[in-house]
Amino acid sequence: MNAFRFRRTAAAVAAAAVLPLVLTACGESDSPTSAAGKSTAEPAGERSDPAADDAAPGTGGPFGPACASIPKEGAGSFTGMAADPVATAASNNPALSTLVTAVKKAGLVDTLNSAQNITVFAPTDDAFAKLPKADLDKVLADKDALSDLLTYHVVGRKLTPQQLENGSYETLQKSKLTTEGSGEDYTVNSSSKVVCGNVPTANATVYLVDTVLMPTS
Repeated sequence: MNAFRFRRTAAAVAAAAVLPLVLTACGESDSPTSAAGKSTAEPAGERSDPAADDAAPGTGGPFGPACASIPKEGAGSFTGMAADPVATAASNNPALSTLVTAVKKAGLVDTLNSAQNITVFAPTDDAFAKLPKADLDKVLADKDALSDLLTYHVVGRKLTPQQLENGSYETLQKSKLTTEGSGEDYTVNSSSKVVCGNVPTANATVYLVDTVLMPTS
């Protein structure tokens, strides 16, 4: 009887000695850890390219020759524009001053800033300069006509570059515009070229175009 009890006691002592070693092995990880015990491995899916932060999710970054003129930092940069709603973002872009003036005259600042998930085809200052001055002055003086013109440049959904390859979309003005192209070469209504596309703002995707779009109705 005493021998039996001795053997049980010895077995229990051996098990107690082995248990901490087993628990230590189970707690080890293959991931590198910092001094504080936290994993230093990069989280899955984390982007290592800072330029990718300017892109709309899953669509790549801004593209086109006019993108080179966008400020590298500040409110008018791609990063700055991404933080502001679209009318505010446009007001910080030096290539869109005429458009911003038109939006203010038409009373559309709040409408554009409060809209969600829209696409804006934004005529540059050079695009407006193509219009005869008398015609431009006339439309800027007519709030209804100006609102009609500007809302024709807005589609009520976000469009990726891929969706511009062969598309037809209803605008907020209620008539349609068409898009075509591929890669980094896109045209709207067969005449207005995208010169800086896929620019993100807080509530919209912007495509700067080189010609003012005219409503069909």
